[in-house]
Amino acid sequence: MKINLIVVGKTKSHYLQDGEADYTKRLKHYCNFKEIVIKDVKHGNKLTQDELKIKEGKLILKNIDQTDKVILLDSKGRVYSSNEFSNFLNENILNNNKGFFFIVGGAFGFSPEIYKRADTILSLSKMTFSHQMVRMIFKEQLYRAFSILKGEKYHHN
Repeated sequence: MKINLIVVGKTKSHYLQDGEADYTKRLKHYCNFKEIVIKDVKHGNKLTQDELKIKEGKLILKNIDQTDKVILLDSKGRVYSSNEFSNFLNENILNNNKGFFFIVGGAFGFSPEIYKRADTILSLSKMTFSHQMVRMIFKEQLYRAFSILKGEKYHHN
């Protein structure tokens, strides 16, 4: 099973890079995990938020096929507990051969085209996190979900 994570821009903070690297390494035990980093849009600071989201959206869509499942990580999405997310993962990903793409947008979120392409919208919390922090939090939750499915002792109820 292959799980892809598309993110916009590089993680700049070293402590987040270290956390991401740790969970990426841990995930290799459970799945074929790949992170795709979309480069920041050139001269993005000269664009409106909507123009920037549209350009980022076009770059994201270049990495996705029509048959792939697309799951947005967005504050407007459904909130799951860790156990519920592990069930979601089990029902939707583990028994399916399609490509799965979780997507973290840029600082201003997603373009309308990306929302239209999404199969599911998932929120990690009712709170707002920076798009760079979401990457590490998501990887940890993905790792936690696998550990729940395997009955390992990482997660405590």
